[in-house]
Amino acid sequence: MDLTKEALEFLANNGIEPNNRVVFIEEIPYVIDGEGVAHRINPVVYNAKHCLELNTLSSLVDYITSKLDRENDRLILTIKDEQTVFLEGQLEVDGSREQLAKVDAIVPAFNFDWFYDSEEFNIKLQSIFTDNKDRGILLKVVGNISEDAVKTVGDDGVSQAVTINQGIASKVDVKVPNPVTLAPYRTFNEVAQPESKFVFRMKEGPRCALFEADGGVWRNKAIQNIKEYFEKALQAEIQSGKITILA
Repeated sequence: MDLTKEALEFLANNGIEPNNRVVFIEEIPYVIDGEGVAHRINPVVYNAKHCLELNTLSSLVDYITSKLDRENDRLILTIKDEQTVFLEGQLEVDGSREQLAKVDAIVPAFNFDWFYDSEEFNIKLQSIFTDNKDRGILLKVVGNISEDAVKTVGDDGVSQAVTINQGIASKVDVKVPNPVTLAPYRTFNEVAQPESKFVFRMKEGPRCALFEADGGVWRNKAIQNIKEYFEKALQAEIQSGKITILA
């Protein structure tokens, strides 16, 4: 029986003479050497040596729809978390799985459970949180907080009241709601940023901090948003069985 080029390469790499007998057991080829020992001939697997490293969901969609690689193969799109997506092949006979692409979201940095001075906190609110009602309330408080507010902060253990400037000479006490509902940029920009609850606290300085208060439920919503994005963008590929989404 003639051997394929790949089989001959396998034999040469493993020190097996090509003139040895080849047998098939349940369609799996084996070589019987001169001592009667059977050696299984494993198919040669050509996986990508380096996966593509991307940063946007749209770039992954472009890569898949362009059909540059593995056009006739079924692929698995795995949403690992709110900031990471993998594109992988099916399990190979040798147990390996090819990784074609990895997408990492670029998100701005914000340290929760950390007290910022009021000016820096104000800038963070405006630059890395989407606009909503509670963000507007916090901006009003933080942006107009009185210099002597540290001395007049009221705290009942849940909500805090603070004196803020109103107009040129007047001051007014306002009660800061707790918890507040905010939507920081924490996932890919192509999908909606999920809202979640935070505990807002102030202390001398004045300094301000946000503490996550939803137990990480927002992550499940972010993953669902990413899945819905791909379901819409890759509808034809999903229907044809080319792409399977795991989330």
